[in-house]
Amino acid sequence: MDYSFLKRGRHCLILLLFSFNAAFAQNTTAIQAVPDPNGGWIIRTKSSVYQLLVSSDKRLYPVFYSPLAQAEHQKRTSLWTQRVDEIAVRGGYPTKTPALEVIYNDNVRDADLEYVSGEIVNIDNRSTLKIIERDRLYPLQVTAYIRVLPEFDVLEKWMEIKNTGKKGNIKLQNALSGSIFLPPDQYELTQLSGMELSEFNQYSSTLTPGLKIIENRMFKSNNNMPWFLVRPKGSANDLQGPAWFGSVHYSGNWRLIFDNTYDRSYASTLQITGGINFWDTEWTLKPGEIFETPKFSVGYTSGGAEGAAQCNSAYVRKSILRRNHRDEMRPVLFNSWYATTYHLKEDEQIAMARIAAGLGVELFAIDDGWFKNREKGDEGLGDWVVDQKKFPNGLQPMIDSVHRLGMKFGIWVEPESVVLKTDLYKAHPDWILEFPRRRKTPGRVFLNLAREDVFSYLYSSLDKLLWENKIDFVKWDQNSVISDPGWADASPDMQKEVRIRFIKNLYRLVDTLTKKYPSVLFESCASGGGRVDLGMMSRMDQAWTSDNSTAVDRLFIQYGYLGALPANTMVSWVIESIANQVQISPSLSYKFDVAMSGVLGIGYDIRKWNAEQTALAKKKINLYKQIRPLVQQGIVSRLVSPFEHNRCSLQFTSESMDSVVLFCYNLAIYESGGYNKAAYLTGAQFADKGSTTLRLRGLDSSKQYRIRKAGDDADKGSVYSGDYLMSIGMEWPVKNSFESAVFLLSAER
Repeated sequence: MDYSFLKRGRHCLILLLFSFNAAFAQNTTAIQAVPDPNGGWIIRTKSSVYQLLVSSDKRLYPVFYSPLAQAEHQKRTSLWTQRVDEIAVRGGYPTKTPALEVIYNDNVRDADLEYVSGEIVNIDNRSTLKIIERDRLYPLQVTAYIRVLPEFDVLEKWMEIKNTGKKGNIKLQNALSGSIFLPPDQYELTQLSGMELSEFNQYSSTLTPGLKIIENRMFKSNNNMPWFLVRPKGSANDLQGPAWFGSVHYSGNWRLIFDNTYDRSYASTLQITGGINFWDTEWTLKPGEIFETPKFSVGYTSGGAEGAAQCNSAYVRKSILRRNHRDEMRPVLFNSWYATTYHLKEDEQIAMARIAAGLGVELFAIDDGWFKNREKGDEGLGDWVVDQKKFPNGLQPMIDSVHRLGMKFGIWVEPESVVLKTDLYKAHPDWILEFPRRRKTPGRVFLNLAREDVFSYLYSSLDKLLWENKIDFVKWDQNSVISDPGWADASPDMQKEVRIRFIKNLYRLVDTLTKKYPSVLFESCASGGGRVDLGMMSRMDQAWTSDNSTAVDRLFIQYGYLGALPANTMVSWVIESIANQVQISPSLSYKFDVAMSGVLGIGYDIRKWNAEQTALAKKKINLYKQIRPLVQQGIVSRLVSPFEHNRCSLQFTSESMDSVVLFCYNLAIYESGGYNKAAYLTGAQFADKGSTTLRLRGLDSSKQYRIRKAGDDADKGSVYSGDYLMSIGMEWPVKNSFESAVFLLSAER
């Protein structure tokens, strides 16, 4: 093989990410009390410190959240936090966004909290600061938690709000999970936004004075992901520099608020607050009751955008995902949806299963259409009973056939929705979310999962399905939008609680099933990538990334996804070109190379493949199994962005820095006469004539690496030092439009 693409260039400084701070290595205490008469706390992670100070008038102030090396305890509040509280409430000087807004029984609408106590507790084997504050006059107690995950540079914040009175309700109008306050500077925000079929697009904007709000009101997050990255303005280098990142762990309506106060006295004081979006929502807190917010995780890194991506990815992979599947390799799957849609037949499914097994597939899944009365989209959904016409003997004979072929068996469900042409709706028309006398929303509607009878129905239906059939995998979908959140027979106090109660029971439903069936793998889906929030991902094992599986679009979608989440959750299928999603159709090899950078799946009608396509698929699946540990558990570096160039590159590196897999993809290549192929419909169309040097990252500069093209057994490769590959680099190795290549690097012993 010709290695002329390796060439000389200028030396560049490589930031070694994830290096442990030497000073912190000697002090393993994550939380320490401040030796001050009034008290306070210092919270350390690998790279940062978060400081809190109690004032003489019993207020708790955030003093510092920034790099470990710059941290220095202060005996007074700093200029940029002297008017803000750790638990910001509505009341007093309205400087900042309140995390808590209440109305007391006598219609007083402000709160005045004082610090009561702080202690270090252990929650899930993690040091956690537990802070108690109480209103100075009313029966309101707020317990704030800060759980420390030092190795990921992450803090988790949440609150418990309690009505400590014996009579009289407290109305919660807003109860977010917590805030952080950043040092004075001008900042730039990066968010992941889009829509169905085009999720996880990267957008960056300057946080000018005022409020910037990212939120969801649709009960799924295809339009905005509950994640953020904030850096000082002008931080062009993605590899170094301060960066703060975070996520709201919630699957309902959520909100992120960036409150940027700027004046001459206090410079720029950026407050970032996250939690439940109380839009059209209230909660009545009865005497003795406690309301718990979801988690709001925040992190700091000095490694720029890439450091933030790697910290958050490791945090999700090693701490958020379900423990019993956390370290397992995700199987290569086949899903028969595109081959058969709703029209399933037992013998056809078994025939496809035989072909899939021959390709090396490890999980065979059927999708929508297996239950009764389901021949098209407006029928049957909600009647979770096996269709005896399609499966005369039930599902188990087909499942047994799949298991005998050496594969696991999976199934699709969409429990939270129902259509009107169902036995379920005819029997229980009051079980849906609607406003009486209003015209019903056409198509799918939400079941009112806030109701206990709906919860019981869904649990019994899904429990029966899993108990009677040896199912190994469940794809949990949700394709509805709450447009009519009415609850006809609820009390007035509960009407606006429906969204929160829905999510509480959804989590309870999933938790009950996963506890009873711990070996079953669960995949989250919501019209594509609408449920990759960490609230749901803590209960699932992987996620359907987008309903758009067209290879070139997936480069953009997956590049954005990997900026926040790990590859072992990112399901990516190889599919035929779909007329309404594509202008051009890359080769089957290209499609596989795109899908192999996540959890590989196949959605083709594999019965139509010829011998050449079948042989290629076998070869690619075999290659994927070889590189799967690196892809699914390695450290990802996003080397070249398709949002900025006509190409894309991803690097996956082992934690030992001994092994690397490198993906390189071309989009449309600019030539003097224009693009030499039609530019992709939604792809970035850049006249990219800049440097084509590709520098790798995260290698051991002292090691020698053998690099060879994957799948070429005759290629013995060539050897280069890690320093050479990182500082001098390689010439871009693929030349033609919509061409791809995969390279393997291994450290020489």
